[in-house]
Amino acid sequence: MNIKELNPDASLRAAYGARLRSMREARGWTQDHLADLMGYSSVHISAVETARKPPTLRFSRSADRAFGLEGADTFDRQWRELRQGSLLEGFPEYVGYEGRAVELRLYQIGIIPGLVQTPEYARVLAESAVRRGAISPEQALERVDFLAERQAALERSRPPMVMVVMDESCIRRWVGGDEVMEAQLDRLIKFANRPNTVLQVAPFTIGERRAFNLPVNLLTMADRSVMCYAESQAQGNFDREQTSVMPVLTAYHQLQAEVLSQAETVAMISQLRKGTP
Repeated sequence: MNIKELNPDASLRAAYGARLRSMREARGWTQDHLADLMGYSSVHISAVETARKPPTLRFSRSADRAFGLEGADTFDRQWRELRQGSLLEGFPEYVGYEGRAVELRLYQIGIIPGLVQTPEYARVLAESAVRRGAISPEQALERVDFLAERQAALERSRPPMVMVVMDESCIRRWVGGDEVMEAQLDRLIKFANRPNTVLQVAPFTIGERRAFNLPVNLLTMADRSVMCYAESQAQGNFDREQTSVMPVLTAYHQLQAEVLSQAETVAMISQLRKGTP
């Protein structure tokens, strides 16, 4: 059999594939045998080993189960390191702090913020990106799974305070049809009723008083340090320098003073839920 030589130093994906092959061969397993254990085809195993196909989160966890891996040296962890290369700059570092923050302040334009999206809403957005050719079907699954993990990280015994300001466009833009959108609006109303959350809509009528033109996330950590992550279509920036972060926090507070109250926000969402303009 003509076996392709691998260079683990060529890329993180190549290192992943080389390790998968090495561990499989060390156990005397064929690709067919590993495929049976993992629930994939031998062609898929071969493609990952030779770096022709990127591994996914589900593939990595299946490999960990097949090889009995736990702790720090798993394929799951190696996948996360690999995946960081495809994320906007700053976002992997931001997510590392997000799950430990004591306060989160989010501002979003155009779509519901990820941390309060329903799985169905998130799936529609991911599938739309697939149809545009922006991501692969496997990356779409990873995107939805990754978002679910971020949401789960906030469901802890002492949950953080989460403040969300959404531009009115977030709830006016109908995503996925009536059933998906109605469930998403219900999710927002339930989110607003939690004791550790604040939900506000920035109505179109505030005009030039809207403080931000791009999505912004602010994290407050247990030591009261504040961090900021902001992104455009193609760039992300994670900032921990207080001299540049504090003006953003001030602008966020100014924005909250201009937007609808939570009660007014819930009333607007409820009207949309009932089909009232």
